[in-house]
Amino acid sequence: MSDMMVEVPAAEASVAEGVLDAGDEQLVRALAGRASAGGLSLAGEGGLLQQLTKLVLEAGLEAEMSSHLGYDKHAVEGRNGENSRNGTRTKTMLTEVGAVDIEVPRDRDASFAPTTVPKRVRRLRGVDEMVISLVARGMSTGDVQAHLAEVYGTNVSRQQISDITDAVVERMGEWQNRPLDAVYPVIFIDAINVKIRDGQVANRPIYVALAVSCDGERDVLGLWAGEHGDGEGAKYWLKVLTEIHNRGVNDVCMIVCDGLKQLPAAVAQVWPQTIVQACIVHLLRASFRYASKADWAAIAKALKPIYTAASEADALERFVEFADSALGRKYPAIVRLWENAWAEFVPFLAFDREIRTVICTTNAIESLNSRYRRAVNARGHFPTEQAALKCLYLTTMSLDPTGRGRARWTNRWKAALNAFDITFDGRLSAGRK
Repeated sequence: MSDMMVEVPAAEASVAEGVLDAGDEQLVRALAGRASAGGLSLAGEGGLLQQLTKLVLEAGLEAEMSSHLGYDKHAVEGRNGENSRNGTRTKTMLTEVGAVDIEVPRDRDASFAPTTVPKRVRRLRGVDEMVISLVARGMSTGDVQAHLAEVYGTNVSRQQISDITDAVVERMGEWQNRPLDAVYPVIFIDAINVKIRDGQVANRPIYVALAVSCDGERDVLGLWAGEHGDGEGAKYWLKVLTEIHNRGVNDVCMIVCDGLKQLPAAVAQVWPQTIVQACIVHLLRASFRYASKADWAAIAKALKPIYTAASEADALERFVEFADSALGRKYPAIVRLWENAWAEFVPFLAFDREIRTVICTTNAIESLNSRYRRAVNARGHFPTEQAALKCLYLTTMSLDPTGRGRARWTNRWKAALNAFDITFDGRLSAGRK
């Protein structure tokens, strides 16, 4: 099967766009009625939709042949001419309604080059889009193959499915290098581990940066594959943040992370004014790792006055109280954890409640990562770095197809953005559209 595809012809495209006049609608109803009365199914093998698709494609091809030769089929003008029709050949097209066998007209000197169904093309564009959509929603190539065989009765190999999705690689490169806004109020950063076969299968970090624009819109800035064996590190984040800066981001008010060491120094090299905030939820989870599960509830209750304090001084008093308490003496590792993370923990205490609510956790990017992990786990491991990035890119492009999530996200950020504008002395104004 060729890797090429074809657009739906004009007659079919107009129907797809809902452009039907009264006569068209009457014809469609009549056909559906006759099919129902005759026991013909709408979809499936030999169904009405397959037959209509065959008729539309063949009609388009016949019209093109008439235009190419300069006369209609069976017209007297074609007798004893230099070129004429030379029968047909059967060709199987893969469409959204299954495999359809069509008769492609031929001419004697083989100069006919149709556009309705070009030479060496065996798929309509809608099939490619359907395959890409299924892969983007976490289905493996084997799952897509089984789905097409079960629903459409079409045999498509895993390699063909992979070739179809490879068509997005160029778009992925354009997306990864697109210009970005000059200013972002917040960028959430994190990394997920993906198994990539590089000689042998090994975990490699994929770095993700999720920004909130000055208009409150969510924007995934890019995906970067880290080096084998390095794990997530501040050194590679410096490379990522420098690339983001080179794509036009001149200022970031805050970066929220999971408490990675040496990251503040890396951020300061790119944006000296940017505040680095550790995720409070990650800090709490890290605290629980040092404690017995029976004490988790008590520890959470004891730590809450620290991160809900009105000021840094108040938070320090509450922390001292925790360190001197029975829980603090029982789990000195938790006390040491908070002491080491204090510099990245306290920045958000200086802000209003609206800002605290949105920056105290990386849940914004954690939900994105859960979608990524679902897609990654469906495949197990990837043959190449590009295959892994392609999978995550397709997942990114399939987020929120209805736009409802984007609207909820924007509404949730309105109060926080107003607070950011006041707190950061108008730095956001440069990023307003």
